[in-house]
Amino acid sequence: MDKIIIEGDKELSGEVNISGAKNAVLPIMTAALIADGKSTISNVPNLRDTRTMIQLLEIIGAKCSFNDNVLIVDSSSVNNPEAPYDLVKTMRASFYVLGPLLARFGYVKVSLPGGCAWGPRPVDYHLKGLEKLGAKISLKSGYILAEADYLKGAKINFEYPSVGATGNIVMAAVLARGTTIINNAAKEPEIVQLCEFLVKMGASINGIGSTKIIIEGVKSLASADIEIIPDRIEAGTFLMAGALLGNIKLKKVNPIHLDSVILKLQEAGCKIDIEQNSISIFPADPLISIDMTTDVYPGFATDLQAQLVALMTLGNKSSIITDTVYHDRFSHVPELNRFGANIKVQKNTVFVRGCNELRGAPVMSTDIRASASLIIAALAAKGESAISRVYHIDRGYEKIEEKFRYLGAEIHRTNSET
Repeated sequence: MDKIIIEGDKELSGEVNISGAKNAVLPIMTAALIADGKSTISNVPNLRDTRTMIQLLEIIGAKCSFNDNVLIVDSSSVNNPEAPYDLVKTMRASFYVLGPLLARFGYVKVSLPGGCAWGPRPVDYHLKGLEKLGAKISLKSGYILAEADYLKGAKINFEYPSVGATGNIVMAAVLARGTTIINNAAKEPEIVQLCEFLVKMGASINGIGSTKIIIEGVKSLASADIEIIPDRIEAGTFLMAGALLGNIKLKKVNPIHLDSVILKLQEAGCKIDIEQNSISIFPADPLISIDMTTDVYPGFATDLQAQLVALMTLGNKSSIITDTVYHDRFSHVPELNRFGANIKVQKNTVFVRGCNELRGAPVMSTDIRASASLIIAALAAKGESAISRVYHIDRGYEKIEEKFRYLGAEIHRTNSET
């Protein structure tokens, strides 16, 4: 199994291009299933998750071609509206096929994502919303079956602005009869781009980017082309590495999507220069300890919580970081403490006491964003670190070690056993 080896405490400098957004491309790939024809999606990151989604689309019957970050999805031959457990268990975003396939075929069979209970978990928002649209939902042998002779518009009020549920309901509602209103909808940039893609396909959607989305159902959609937005989470990860280790410039970014991150890094003492499609960061000296609470967009993203915890391990005082989106997303904490960090967890809050230095250590990735936090810590630590289970990193970051090496880091991948 691959490991990433890092010799830390090396200054970073230079420029890095940010890849397309994983969280934008995955639902857009499934949206292409709604209509016959070829859709061309450019700036697609070459990730484990995008390759898994291509596998799923091909199982469903689509023909896919992926070269040089350009994906062509031909959905003309789609004929198998089912998503098997073997793929859904490895990537929860596979659940995004639920809405598109129900809209197109009136029937879909999708495995429950691994680890999800039937009722209280966020997957319930998807199912209740589809029931409002007229779908009959049943559970059989670990699979969700959704059926409808036709979908009809409805008013859907989310208790929480779930990104996944918003995406699924929008994709189902575009072909429903009548008007669908989603209140308390997610307004993340990735949902905005999904809606923009659907509009390109011929959908009628108003309120894009707001908490109230209004969809007028149409009879059919056509294929369309789109370029994926920059990955704001990858950009935030590199900004936090720069906050510790050197002057770096991020290119091919949308600074507007990073407002909350930029404000927090400025609060921590970093100097940041912003241009139209680039951001330059200069390290803080000293790095000021700050507090942070995650929130839905435009608040500070939960997907950057672990990276900020890593950054604050070297702060000048103490920090309190609370995750209001996920209450159990702290698997990175014991691994960061192996570097010599001083972090304690209490419910959904971590208390970080800044230390003078981190020391290299063997650590283990537990999920995509935890992996990024370990890379940041290892880059700043004195001595060598070995990060195992890097398949998590490959799910969400395109060639991350190559990008850091280009900035001056001593980082490489090895095939050693864990």
